[in-house]
Amino acid sequence: MTRRAALPGAAELFRTTVPRADHADAPEAAPAAPARAGRSGSGRRKHDAKITVYVSDEELLGLEQARLALRADHGIAVDRGRVVREAVAALLADLDERGADSELVRRLRESGE
Repeated sequence: MTRRAALPGAAELFRTTVPRADHADAPEAAPAAPARAGRSGSGRRKHDAKITVYVSDEELLGLEQARLALRADHGIAVDRGRVVREAVAALLADLDERGADSELVRRLRESGE
């Protein structure tokens, strides 16, 4: 007789609790229109893709200060990833809407990269 408690296995602990639609049964999505001025960040959900971005200490500090300011000054509690996704969506919407006159094009031209 062992004195160990019976614990659930990893499969039970990490099982999905929300039914997922099978990708094979899902209809093909129509290609997105080139101009998507109504872009917005994807918000708080499970994301299928991941990238790694290296930032300077100053950029990371600025991102963290922005996150804290959003919470303290505006009552918006978000993580750094959400802030970054919203910023990317805003820049892409600006690029879609203004093209060569967009903030992204201007800043990249100025940096010379």
